[in-house]
Amino acid sequence: MPKKGANIALSSYDDIFSTEESREAATREQIQKIPISELHPFEGHPFRVVDDEAMTRTMESISQFGVISPLLARPDPDGGYEIVSGHRRHHAAQLVGLETLPVIVREMDDDEAIIAMVDSNLQRETILPSERAWAYKMKLDAIKHQGARTDLTSSQVGMKLQSMDIVGKQAGDSRNQVHRYIRLTELIPELLDMVDEKKIAMNPAVELSYLSKDEQKQFLEAMDYAQATPSLSQAQRLKKQSQDSGCSMDFMCSTMNEEKKGDPDRVVFKADELRKYFPKSYTPQQMEKTIIRLLEQWQRKKQKQQDQML
Repeated sequence: MPKKGANIALSSYDDIFSTEESREAATREQIQKIPISELHPFEGHPFRVVDDEAMTRTMESISQFGVISPLLARPDPDGGYEIVSGHRRHHAAQLVGLETLPVIVREMDDDEAIIAMVDSNLQRETILPSERAWAYKMKLDAIKHQGARTDLTSSQVGMKLQSMDIVGKQAGDSRNQVHRYIRLTELIPELLDMVDEKKIAMNPAVELSYLSKDEQKQFLEAMDYAQATPSLSQAQRLKKQSQDSGCSMDFMCSTMNEEKKGDPDRVVFKADELRKYFPKSYTPQQMEKTIIRLLEQWQRKKQKQQDQML
């Protein structure tokens, strides 16, 4: 009960006569028409916006029907609005020439915005491994900031704590799969691109993520030298060597030059056998170019001798 003498605020006319429905509508998030020029992408979001066939279809749909599903954005302290969900629609609308877009504006802190951004984009049909990897990592970090525990161990099948389970459950993946995807973020961009392009399979890529960044750069040369991508067994041995005593270029080349089943016509040279013919400073690429050049010279000389005999 109010104390005696206390001021009692009287309800306004609108409060007295408004219905419960109208009061709920007043507090409900409203869709606003916001100029495209005031909307900008979420900083660091991992989902690519590319001008592909899907983007063309989105443009055609927007040209015919407009943007049906509103974007989600939050106010930016520096001005305008930061898009949380709807980057592809925003880009397509720009290409079509729209001036405004329907937007739900919501106040969100960084962690809330990251979680909303990841959850909305993971509903897409086609997601690259790199996109999923960075999305899972961003969401896991956001949950961690909110107070959930996380434990990113080095085991692919080790027990994970609550935050890993949350990310996996909401995305329809197991906690182990979430962990494996997050490991991909430890790859250098060139190797991660090869995972997206399906040149390196997921399991070998996870093992390669345990190599140091310098070792991964060297491994690119070893793959180019061997003209091959790693099997799971090869990647596991590279990881073990790296953790035991470091993975040298010679070890990488030797491992990658192993003859694989189903490839009997492949010619293989061991790095140790070739290095005695080259300066120590030569990279596998330099050795390969030198060998090719010498073979071409030999072929021209042989052809010249044949011509002289005619």
